[in-house]
Amino acid sequence: MDAVELARFQFASTNIFHFFFVSLTVGLAFFIAVLETIAYRRHGARETYARMTNFFGHLFLINFAVGVVTGIVQEFQFGMNWSEYARFVGNIFGVPLALEVLMAFFIESTFIGLWWFGKDKLSPLLRLGCIWLVAIATQISAFWVVLANAWMQRPVGYRIDDERAVLTSFSEVVFNYKAWLYFAHVQGSAWTVAGFFALAISAFHLLRRRDVEVFSRALRVALVFAAVGTTFSATSGHFEAQVARADQPMKFAAMEAQWETSDSPAPWSVIAGIDQDARSNSFNVEIPYVGSVLAFNRLEGRYEGMRELNEEYQRLYGPGEYIPPVAPVYWSFRLMVAIGVLLLLTAFTGLFLWWRRRAGLDQTRWYLRLLVLLVPLPWVANFLGWIVTELGRQPFLVYGLLTVPEGVSANTFREVLVGLVGLWVVYLGLIGLDIFLLTSTARAGISHKPEAQIASAPPPSYFGEGLQDYDRRA
Repeated sequence: MDAVELARFQFASTNIFHFFFVSLTVGLAFFIAVLETIAYRRHGARETYARMTNFFGHLFLINFAVGVVTGIVQEFQFGMNWSEYARFVGNIFGVPLALEVLMAFFIESTFIGLWWFGKDKLSPLLRLGCIWLVAIATQISAFWVVLANAWMQRPVGYRIDDERAVLTSFSEVVFNYKAWLYFAHVQGSAWTVAGFFALAISAFHLLRRRDVEVFSRALRVALVFAAVGTTFSATSGHFEAQVARADQPMKFAAMEAQWETSDSPAPWSVIAGIDQDARSNSFNVEIPYVGSVLAFNRLEGRYEGMRELNEEYQRLYGPGEYIPPVAPVYWSFRLMVAIGVLLLLTAFTGLFLWWRRRAGLDQTRWYLRLLVLLVPLPWVANFLGWIVTELGRQPFLVYGLLTVPEGVSANTFREVLVGLVGLWVVYLGLIGLDIFLLTSTARAGISHKPEAQIASAPPPSYFGEGLQDYDRRA
């Protein structure tokens, strides 16, 4: 491993560390806003939903506080190991990152404080407005970051001036169809993470018959949330793969381990033995017609193979190797899809059990145990999806314009290694802290507050004296 590969590993690992927090923050903010809305509208169950909102709000604050730190540190990467990349794209890349801070982070930080610490000061309607502003701001934040990444995948609205990309059309960058597809997929995956996170916690306490009234309602809200998230994520991911076939055909071919141009109708590879050096598969188990259906939504159609595409890329971009690491892309894609299908079936199984058994869903112990076991899988699927997205466009940093070796800083292996070790120590400590705080708070539930919890303001008086007495007893 040379300095370039080490720099790639450092940036990939710190991105994964950061996205561990981001996906939960984006999804959980919307989930809590929905709970707050139900608490505001349903007067008869207001106290129950108020406790639920307070509990999940605690978890959200923990994750948000730790996640902010990882996001700030992550941006140091551009000056540490990718200075040539920053010089090339800074005129464009800096715009969405600046807007993310100005339009989203300030709103999030301000209204989180008002919502959480102004419980006994704000009216119910104002507090509801605060949490919805937080939820919307998290979506805005995610959009600007995804927009920057989408420009790297499909650069638009620019010209090359003095070996630098210069912004010429902000509207083209904003309405890049790649950005909106990526944003839809990230949104669906974030809702899936939050939904299964809330499902696992609710199932954990229902198995122990603790705070049944609160967590049975939370389980049902989270089931709807998880079902919508998995459906949205699967649908947007399907269209995202079809778009990749058109504008990033090498990535799509790597996802299918397709070395030669396929016949029409194209099969779909279930499992293959990939030999990157020989540029072939030692074996390949395929299902006829499915490849054409997935790529074109019809029974006919074929896609190009990596050998032919590599020759075409050499004519377009010059001599070099343009085939990405096929095995990681191929297997990451399949594992992501398999986990997505499992989560989708689990969410809709829960809805079916709810419909058939009504109140009996809370006593379906095999299903509750399954929900607890599945809690890490949405994060794993997210990470696998980013591996497909980023490795699939290698060797490009900016597709068709800048390769990885051209964007890296002139650092030695030792210099990069020192930075990598330092960042890993920081990030592992932060993730360990986040997991400890989330786990201790989630396990304690509503009736018991661990010492690790963040101190909150007194409960709002409009929820009634019953809730205040409840908190004093706790």
